[in-house]
Amino acid sequence: MTRPDLCLDFANTRYWRGQEVPTETLKAPADLAAWARATKPLPGTEFDRAIALREAVYRLLDAQAQGKAAPSRDLETLNHALAQAPARTTLKRGRDGYEWNVDMTSGTALTLLAPVLWSAGDLLAGPRLDKVRRCANPECGWLFLDDSRAGKRRWCSMSSCGNRAKARRHYHKSKEP
Repeated sequence: MTRPDLCLDFANTRYWRGQEVPTETLKAPADLAAWARATKPLPGTEFDRAIALREAVYRLLDAQAQGKAAPSRDLETLNHALAQAPARTTLKRGRDGYEWNVDMTSGTALTLLAPVLWSAGDLLAGPRLDKVRRCANPECGWLFLDDSRAGKRRWCSMSSCGNRAKARRHYHKSKEP
């Protein structure tokens, strides 16, 4: 099985989605190649396809996190990509165990992102879907799996959004008469 949060890592390559100008880490094909540890960047049209796939995956999982129905076009986009992506047919030995053997030399978005697409499919169809959460910071929008014991995690991380929320509460309390 593919790492279930790989698709969340990919969706989160654009963050601070609640701000006027979100932070985009995938500005060029070389950025995507570096993120995916690919040997060469995708051509421009394939890069655009990868970004469109990222946004469809984000909307699907964000809708789940918010208890809403996702746009059907996003599920169609993911299903179309899954149908065209390389199949998981053979395994190979990796650094940390076994992984799916995918020929990454074709230079297409679907080949490069096949593990992300499998991860999204496994997460959407699997038992951990109800653990997908969206950071409670409205400016953040980061998606994560809530594996906390109580299942009530609110922040993408305590060191980032959690501390900001605590500092904001403390500031407002200190201003009260």
